[in-house]
Amino acid sequence: MATAAAEQGSERQQYEFGPYPINANEVFAKTQLSFAFVNLKPIVPGHVLISPIRVVRRFADLTPAEVADLWGLAQLVGKTLEPHFGAQSLTLAIQDGPAAGQTVPHVHVHVLPRKPGDFENNDEVYDEIDKSEAHLSKLSEKLDLDKERVVRTREEMAAEAAELRKLFADS
Repeated sequence: MATAAAEQGSERQQYEFGPYPINANEVFAKTQLSFAFVNLKPIVPGHVLISPIRVVRRFADLTPAEVADLWGLAQLVGKTLEPHFGAQSLTLAIQDGPAAGQTVPHVHVHVLPRKPGDFENNDEVYDEIDKSEAHLSKLSEKLDLDKERVVRTREEMAAEAAELRKLFADS
């Protein structure tokens, strides 16, 4: 898989994440079919998202090439970010459809560098993933459950993406 670090000022100025624009300066790695970007409300340090460039609602609607590319980029991002964030494990998660908790109608993989004890009950990570995207849905009642995490500014996200982009410059 030919992976190149996403560069600011490249020909693409923004990406689509369902109905939401993702600025190119928030993207830190990309392939021909997928892109990796920083999360607006990460639940652990290094929590990022991988998505196909083509807006696709459901996993079953991806082409075989998109599936391979998406998971190949997720693998590369995970093995690069885990040591960068001093983690010892990864959680890779995908929610496929609204009944599974998907709030953005675009396939995406959550990549979370994990450390021992980062959650009292390890499975709480999945509840937090649900909450991390609640602000994007119309389910405002979930926002009240998510007060401890603050939405980051575009500048903060661009700064993190710039830092992470350096990790992928030689990929």
